[in-house]
Amino acid sequence: MPTLFEHAGGEAALHRLEQAFYDSVLRDPLLQPLFGAGQPQHVDHLTMFTAETFGGPDRFTRELGFAHLIDVHRGLRITEEQRERFVELYMAALDATGMPDDEPFRNAVREHVEFGTRVAMQNSNATSDAELHPLREVPRWTWAGDDR
Repeated sequence: MPTLFEHAGGEAALHRLEQAFYDSVLRDPLLQPLFGAGQPQHVDHLTMFTAETFGGPDRFTRELGFAHLIDVHRGLRITEEQRERFVELYMAALDATGMPDDEPFRNAVREHVEFGTRVAMQNSNATSDAELHPLREVPRWTWAGDDR
């Protein structure tokens, strides 16, 4: 069985997905404040993270590291409404970019994004290291979910 990375179409397909998603976030009045005016490298970082999570190259870990992800979310104070909107826009970007629409793939992606947004929300609201989510490495997502 192919990895989620392979099924999605590899890095180029994931980059298109992340670009469409990021563009929608920057236009969204609920989420835009979390992202500001945007950062040119953000789409590449999102692509590297998703690729690695889905079984592709481990560039995110090698070039940025999971601590970077924790740092960028700290202090954002993400709300449940923002978390849910993030998931909604991400799933819409799958359609907008023609990603595979089979139910197993879409379910795996939704579970991945739901999990990731919960981790980000917890980390964004942590007032101490003890309140951070215990995850300290890029999760490996499979058809059945988190493979840790």
